[in-house]
Amino acid sequence: MSIPTLARRLGLGDAVVIGLGAMIGAGVFAAFAPAAQAAGTGLLFGLGIAAVVAFGNATSTAQLAAVHPTSGGVYAYGRAELGPWWGFLAGWGFVIGKTASCAAMALTFAAYVAPAGWERPLAAAAALALGAVNLFGITRTAQLARVLIAIVLVVLAVVAVVGFAAPRAGTATWSDGVFGAGPVGILQAAGLLFFAFAGYARIATLGEEVRDPARTIPRAIILAFTGALIVYAVIGVVALRTLGPDGLAASPAPLVDVVLAAGWDAGAPLVRIGAAAASLGALLALIAGIGRTSFAMAREGDLPAFLGSVDPRWQVPRNAEIAVIVMVVGIVALGDIRGAIGFSSFGVLLYYLVANLAAFRQSGGVRRYPRVLQVVGGLGCMALVVTLPWPSVPVGIGVLTVGWGYRMLRLRRQGRRRTP
Repeated sequence: MSIPTLARRLGLGDAVVIGLGAMIGAGVFAAFAPAAQAAGTGLLFGLGIAAVVAFGNATSTAQLAAVHPTSGGVYAYGRAELGPWWGFLAGWGFVIGKTASCAAMALTFAAYVAPAGWERPLAAAAALALGAVNLFGITRTAQLARVLIAIVLVVLAVVAVVGFAAPRAGTATWSDGVFGAGPVGILQAAGLLFFAFAGYARIATLGEEVRDPARTIPRAIILAFTGALIVYAVIGVVALRTLGPDGLAASPAPLVDVVLAAGWDAGAPLVRIGAAAASLGALLALIAGIGRTSFAMAREGDLPAFLGSVDPRWQVPRNAEIAVIVMVVGIVALGDIRGAIGFSSFGVLLYYLVANLAAFRQSGGVRRYPRVLQVVGGLGCMALVVTLPWPSVPVGIGVLTVGWGYRMLRLRRQGRRRTP
């Protein structure tokens, strides 16, 4: 029986666009407000810390992807470099954490465009619609991602210009200074903002569908990361300058409030369109990435086998993507944005800890970056995970325990079947 595989259809531009769509939607419109709640003006230091940790993780991912160009991202890399249990830990953390991210993006989309009381139904409808797009092939995903990211970048450029032209927020809102929240608050903001950078992993999870993967994936990861960092830095400064830390922390739609504070009421609908496009772009890429990781895990026997099937016409892991959509809709019905972001960050920090360990282990000609970057990335992941909002850590540990128990039971059943 042949092992199901996916077709290589994506080029460098497609991969960069999918990565940018995953990162920019996640960070600009969702993560700054909870980061301001944690650290006030110090969120800019948190952004810097998150960027350093994320860069270490990005280079580790790029180095691994060049050697292991297959679906599943760090799940596949962990299995190959460290062993099956490490791969499972990374894959389970990614699938569960990023499913929560999907819910956060769907709820962010609805927060900007839905009438009062219709946020959750519209968020669920968005997840269903984008899941349907993904079912028609990865090239359809890339085409829609190009349109969405173009809209987002135009809108963010307008917000930046308007925000810098607006009056600065009153000095009273800055009275605590950048260190007012203390190191714990800054690190908590870094953990929340790390959620924004993690979209480059989507490029790696699509490794089985990228042409010339050893060359394309590392370049796409670094290009997407650099572009997203520039956008985050500019918009973070604009939001703090215009709203102040207290106003930013209290805002359910910060970039709308930026243009309103500048006196440009007519710009609010434009920003809402950009926020909707960014959130949808992130959601589109997330569903694709989780589906591929679930597919890879099922192909190795770490998830139920029915998730490992490939649609013969569209060459997508159809059952895996349908399962992801069902889970996202369930979380949308029950969760909230801040809780989803915190839980997602827990799972993704664990995922990248495994990536750094796997890349650190590589040697010889496959090494592309100095080991110090993997040390920085790994230590940063461990430091940030303990600063996340308190419900995120125990819930995350509980979900990991469920996954561990599931794999143990599966291995025991396999052992019994093999016993004569």
